[in-house]
Amino acid sequence: MMSRWNRKLWALILAAGMTVSLAACGGNDQAAGGASAGTQDGTAAQQNQSTGSNIDNAGSIVTLAQDARALQIIDDNYRTYYELFVYSFYDSDGDGIGDLQGVLDKLDYLNDGDDTTDTDLGINGIWLMPVMPSTTYHKYDTTDYENIDPQYGTLDDFQKLLTACHDRGIRVILDLAMNHSSSRHPWFLQATEYLKNLPEGAEPDSSECPYIDYYHFSREAQSGYAQVNGADWYYEARFWDGMPDLDLQNEEVRREFEQVADFWLDMGVDGFRLDAVKEYVTGSVEDNVEILSWFADYVHGKDPENYLVCECWTDQNTYAQYYASGVDSMFDFTFADKSGIIANVVNGKASAASYAKNLEAEQAMYAQYNPDYINAPFYTNHDMGRSTGYYAGENSEAQTKLGNALNLLSGGSVFLYYGEELGMKGSGKDENKRAPMYWSKDDKAEGMCKGPADMEDFQMKFDSLEEQQEDPDSIYNYVKQVIRIRNQNPAIARGTTTYLEQYSGEQCFALTRSYEDSTLLLLGNTSAEPASVDLSGLTVGNTAAEDLVLLGELYTGEEIAEREGTAVTLPAYSVLILGEKTPWAGQVTKNRFFMAFNAAQLVKDVQENPRLSRMLGSDAAMFNAILGPCDYMDVMAPDWKSAQMNIVMKDKEVNVLQLIVRGLENL
Repeated sequence: MMSRWNRKLWALILAAGMTVSLAACGGNDQAAGGASAGTQDGTAAQQNQSTGSNIDNAGSIVTLAQDARALQIIDDNYRTYYELFVYSFYDSDGDGIGDLQGVLDKLDYLNDGDDTTDTDLGINGIWLMPVMPSTTYHKYDTTDYENIDPQYGTLDDFQKLLTACHDRGIRVILDLAMNHSSSRHPWFLQATEYLKNLPEGAEPDSSECPYIDYYHFSREAQSGYAQVNGADWYYEARFWDGMPDLDLQNEEVRREFEQVADFWLDMGVDGFRLDAVKEYVTGSVEDNVEILSWFADYVHGKDPENYLVCECWTDQNTYAQYYASGVDSMFDFTFADKSGIIANVVNGKASAASYAKNLEAEQAMYAQYNPDYINAPFYTNHDMGRSTGYYAGENSEAQTKLGNALNLLSGGSVFLYYGEELGMKGSGKDENKRAPMYWSKDDKAEGMCKGPADMEDFQMKFDSLEEQQEDPDSIYNYVKQVIRIRNQNPAIARGTTTYLEQYSGEQCFALTRSYEDSTLLLLGNTSAEPASVDLSGLTVGNTAAEDLVLLGELYTGEEIAEREGTAVTLPAYSVLILGEKTPWAGQVTKNRFFMAFNAAQLVKDVQENPRLSRMLGSDAAMFNAILGPCDYMDVMAPDWKSAQMNIVMKDKEVNVLQLIVRGLENL
């Protein structure tokens, strides 16, 4: 079994950014025996420790360098979204409160816009929690729907951020709370002032004050209503008396929000996250679907690609019905939170099979209401305790990693709450769940936020980003790897899930994800012990199980998967992604490592890629001279300890590491 250190050898090659086409071929012992050992300082192999090879020593066809594969980012509404609370993210001006400039300053952390690098998180969508003017830290009580809260910056700051995001291929959606406004919103202030001054016995007249019909007022106290200060009137406010409920069945209110949508969409916003949609008309799914249909028709009428995702915190059968409105996505609460399917599976409270089974079952449930739905999986959000609190004991870090993987490998537009990639802690009151992004252990470090005023004092469970970036085994590097695998394989987000009951059970799940002409096999072990799966009789696409290549691997410990024919042994808390043969496929034979390059394609890649040519510098000519006349060559590593890799071709050889390092030095 290959050690983690040995897997670092491949990381060096991947750091060069080479995209080579590999053709499956058999190695030969004669070539291996004729190779001489070169010399190479092992330090070079330490340059990128976050990636690993896919070598299992078992004689199976595998992909040898998953992270060298090009990202396949499709510009559609299937994205990897990052839920971002500006208040607690990054402070650019030293007042302790995060701001839009702070988000801009840290944008490269999320996505640097260069698909050839692997230093960013790899997200391609941002959900900005409310940024409009408000009286509270959370800003769900809007006082002006067409402006930016001064704590965060200006409309110009927002435009700069939006432009920078789009330059990086990041779509931005805004949190829009239409269910209620702030009690300090001019609409409500004018309505209540009118009611206070209404002569005794007189009935309100909307021709005198149209805003009295924007809200639900009553002369009688009733459940869910608060009293107007200084008047014998009451208003609906189901969440808090500072957030009076709006009447979205009122046509004038609808015209107001159409104007709001125009304002932000014309600025370049890519859609909205709609807050509390089941409370538009409390207790009426039919009325709420009608309201959402109006708004979806309007927003999609401006541009069909404008994206709408809705919060409907209720049971799955109910929020499935909301897809009939034509909105793109509903948050998939069934899999989220400490009592959701993911946490129950990882905690051993539910079988691994239940994860795959439920992913398949929900497809038909949603499609019956909208065949064009895009699921919106998430694991945690600003209203839930963070996932690191779901697990305790010696396996808690591994479980935290796996839980994130099961979320990110779900189909649809997946959502990652800020700080989950670090295993941030936060539970109990809402303020704790919205703690400052853990950039550094030093709370006085540049950019660190102070957090909400009523946040309790508590210690993080895992290291800050500073420490985790340097640790190849950190939660951060693990989550980054999951997102990269997702970005390399479009079928993960867009494919149809098929649950493979025959190959699933208490410890392991098996499912396929099919999209266009690609079918992937996802195998996972959700238990603390190794588990074996026999894939006899399984065909994925047109490929028998024993001929599948490994496209991605996610490990939470030192052990890696082993495969002997159709038998696969999965380490604890691990996931494999396999598929049909690809241009990157190599071959591993028992106890000996060989790889075949398509030399002509390699030369072509070098010649046609300015970045590769620049990285190789003067050595590009050497590549051409050595590889040009060849149909193929063998690559072998007779001595892993010396960190060597030799290209063997006819009677010539060159040390690949030396060549690449020399090129890197020319950068």
